[in-house]
Amino acid sequence: GDHTSFKTAVTRLAETVQLVFVDHRGSGRSAPADPDTYTLDENISDLEALREYLGLDRICLLGSSYGGMVAQGYAIDYPDRVSNLVLSSTAPSYRFLEEAQRVLAERGTPEQVEVCRRLWAGSFESLEQLEEYYRVMAPLYATSHDPETFMASWNRGTRNFEQLNRGFAGFLKTFDYTEQLASITCPTLVLAGAHDWICTPEQSRIIAERIPRAHLKIFRNSAHSIAADEPEEFLAAVGGFLTYAEL
Repeated sequence: GDHTSFKTAVTRLAETVQLVFVDHRGSGRSAPADPDTYTLDENISDLEALREYLGLDRICLLGSSYGGMVAQGYAIDYPDRVSNLVLSSTAPSYRFLEEAQRVLAERGTPEQVEVCRRLWAGSFESLEQLEEYYRVMAPLYATSHDPETFMASWNRGTRNFEQLNRGFAGFLKTFDYTEQLASITCPTLVLAGAHDWICTPEQSRIIAERIPRAHLKIFRNSAHSIAADEPEEFLAAVGGFLTYAEL
């Protein structure tokens, strides 16, 4: 996906900080690249290259979902470059996949279980299949799900599926930051939705327990899309953290 859905969610944070939105290589509005480079390690390296290009000394990272995995890796690899860290609806290792499949079996409809087969296998073949996946799964991603709002967001964004396939069929099955999280020394805010099916609150608890200066906040009325489900509470938590954490 691209950054457009996040713009509507976090733009008010510009009252506190300068915002830079990132579309990963080959994703959203970034230029296509060699699919073999659509990896977690390359995304981390790209973030460091962007920091250098912008001439910034230290940066705050807000990573949501897969972006939170990139942000964890960056904070581990470049600890001196991160002033503070916000990790939202994310996970520290491949173990999130097994837990998500278990939750889906418990909560999902037969149609949702079926449409997720392409996700687990990394076998999307068209944007139409990708749209079907997100349309069917949308009620599990957001407690505030509204079909019209979903379609408006979908039509506004720029998406492709190759990166999703590469991740779920490859490196997301093996990545593991669990033992390295203790090396993250910057102030860290960990956010989780109580009803998140794919990056469950338990994944956020593991992150918060392992990072020495982490604070965990669980949003009781949110699923994976915290900024959409509880926007005022999300902005208050992140804005407050950025205001009072060390910069």
